[in-house]
Amino acid sequence: MTNCEFIFKIRFLHGRSARSIMFPLGIYPYLVGGLIIGVGVAFVYVLTGLHATQSSFFSTTISYFSRIPYFQRKTYLESRDWRLFFAVGVILGAMIYAVTISPDGFWTTSVQWWRLLVGGFLVGFGTRLSSGCTSGHGISGLASLSTTSLYAVVTFIVVGVITANVMQLMGVAP
Repeated sequence: MTNCEFIFKIRFLHGRSARSIMFPLGIYPYLVGGLIIGVGVAFVYVLTGLHATQSSFFSTTISYFSRIPYFQRKTYLESRDWRLFFAVGVILGAMIYAVTISPDGFWTTSVQWWRLLVGGFLVGFGTRLSSGCTSGHGISGLASLSTTSLYAVVTFIVVGVITANVMQLMGVAP
């Protein structure tokens, strides 16, 4: 065992296996979730020719109410109806899961409200800055062999690893 492996085991695993850390509920819920997402994205693409992403949801929703030219662009007007239904489906799917099979009920988190608020703002800002969200680039973008999405995903991963390490060095935990 090398020094790096030894440090990794002591620092991060604390006697737990890497699999139990990466998949705390076992592998099957994550596998089923990934298959459902993959089938859903493929289904939307086959039926509409559009990528099933939500990064433009805010702008397309605002297009119903605002007459500002930015929100009245053709792409927003043409896709707003299906994006609205798609978003409602995502919310309903999460609610159905929460009230039927979720072991923790409808809402559970130990994260402080201000961290959720700051994180939401940063995610929203980053989504507009990168012309898409992590899941949009990672699922739909990579599936369509987009080089822009490949660069975005690599950037997301690198920045995430750096940020997680900096936060750990600072002693910040979720």
